[in-house]
Amino acid sequence: MVAHGTIAFDTLTTSDQVNTGTEKSLDTSYVFNGVAKAWVDATNAAVLTDSFNLASGTDNGTGDYTYAITNDMASVNYSAVANAEELAIACKKGQTAGTYNIRLFGRADSIGNEDKENFFAIFGDLA
Repeated sequence: MVAHGTIAFDTLTTSDQVNTGTEKSLDTSYVFNGVAKAWVDATNAAVLTDSFNLASGTDNGTGDYTYAITNDMASVNYSAVANAEELAIACKKGQTAGTYNIRLFGRADSIGNEDKENFFAIFGDLA
């Protein structure tokens, strides 16, 4: 028999016997609010290699990518941490509640946008 239901709790508690044997507690809102709501590992053509809560990527031109968020963010006021391969510099170009757009600029020894494998994680409130 399969049962469906809800488990509701405000605090996680552990005895932490493995490390210290001391009980520790953590408010579940801290866990929920502190985790990435979306993340990606994408190719230099915005193809999702691996991702969470992202539907697709669009290559808008050299080093310019837009990613569609599956479950929208609550507003445009969310934070993202971005990176790219080989020291390219990732910079937010623009974002909406349902998309995140980044540009990858060249390394110190080159000029202009560059197509690079890129990675980012989004933090904030889901809609």
